[in-house]
Amino acid sequence: MRLGRDSFAGLIFVVVSLVLLVQSFGLPQLPLVPVGPGFYPRIVLVFMAVTSAALVVQDLLARRTGAAGVAAPAPAQPQRAYGLVALSFAVIALYIVLLPLLGYRIATVLFVAAMQMTLERPTTWRQWTVLAAIAIGTSAVTYLVFERYLAVLLPRGSWTNW
Repeated sequence: MRLGRDSFAGLIFVVVSLVLLVQSFGLPQLPLVPVGPGFYPRIVLVFMAVTSAALVVQDLLARRTGAAGVAAPAPAQPQRAYGLVALSFAVIALYIVLLPLLGYRIATVLFVAAMQMTLERPTTWRQWTVLAAIAIGTSAVTYLVFERYLAVLLPRGSWTNW
């Protein structure tokens, strides 16, 4: 059975994540901090390896089903959304520009809201409320985790000092 594009990409990412995971154990441990510098990269790398392996399994199962005589549906032609990609990059660039001016908390609320609106514009009051809650919640939770729990200094705004 030939490997498909998804299997090939999944295998590459499994290998990359496992190589980096092994290297992460070589990072120095800090004696005063219980969570060392390799802790969070290891979580991300394990997640990346598992999801990449799942992609390989999913692709192989789909190919096997198609080869067993059961007609697999023809893959739909992907829609090209170059404008959406360009707009997403513009939103990210604007976030990078506004971050030192407005500070992490305000710029992140605006960024998350703008990115949500870019991907799917809300049409009802309920959707707008969910958008606002996600934007504010994302900023608040990441601020609390990084600034308060992990003691990582996040950017203060030169315009807001907040």
